[in-house]
Amino acid sequence: MKKIKRSGRLVDMTYFLLQHPHEVISLTHFSERYQSAKSSISEDLVIVKDIFEEEGYGSLLTISGASGGVKFIPRIESKQAGLLVDEVIDSLAVPERILPGGYLYMMDLLGDPTFMQRVGRVFASILASEKIDAVLTVATKGIPLAYAVGQQLNVPVSIVRRDHLVTEGSMVSINYVSGSSKRIQTMTLARRSLAPGSRVFIVDDFMKAGGTIRGMMDLLEEFQAELVGIGVLVETVGVEERLVDEYMSITRLSEVNVRDKSIKVERGNVLDLLKEAEEE
Repeated sequence: MKKIKRSGRLVDMTYFLLQHPHEVISLTHFSERYQSAKSSISEDLVIVKDIFEEEGYGSLLTISGASGGVKFIPRIESKQAGLLVDEVIDSLAVPERILPGGYLYMMDLLGDPTFMQRVGRVFASILASEKIDAVLTVATKGIPLAYAVGQQLNVPVSIVRRDHLVTEGSMVSINYVSGSSKRIQTMTLARRSLAPGSRVFIVDDFMKAGGTIRGMMDLLEEFQAELVGIGVLVETVGVEERLVDEYMSITRLSEVNVRDKSIKVERGNVLDLLKEAEEE
């Protein structure tokens, strides 16, 4: 890149950092990229850091040492997260979402990349201080949320499937009990998807009893991987036997009345967990 003025450096530097979250970027990289002295780069980074923190985009950490530099950590403030959660609640509480059998139509939300990125940023904020190696979800509706979280954490996404795909090579399969139907089902994950000892965050779009998530937890044991946390977009309340104890949820679905065509949605526990993370 040719030498550019400070205003141009600031724009490009900001964009670069936003595209490389949780990655240590050396001052040498920026110095060579902009053909500028490291002292000038340091001054630019102070400006970017101030704006990131003032506007609530996240924090810019300085990493000391020979291999040091700066690292952008995406975050969202509790107030902004609260507005997002309430937006999800308003979107879900629309009677037209009710499908036969009491199910909810959610593909418009899951298919909105911008919205998913905002939700992913909430989970990433809570996990900001954790070392995460991969995000795990089950095909298919959890995939958009998984990729959103993965992008914010800058880690790969592994997808659990219910059938064997030849293109994924050898697979590890387990049987699990569906939390709602109590049926025995099978899930598989490609052996190359996770390295032994990986620290994994599980996400799913919807959780009732948690049978699918419990199955993914059991699958992690086959890979000798460590579960760091669980995040869901919507959880249901009033479940007799929850198979998952600790998790973070954006919203809680408390009632779906098919006859009256009414839906009651509440805030999940994610805001409380976010506040706890901010205080640490």
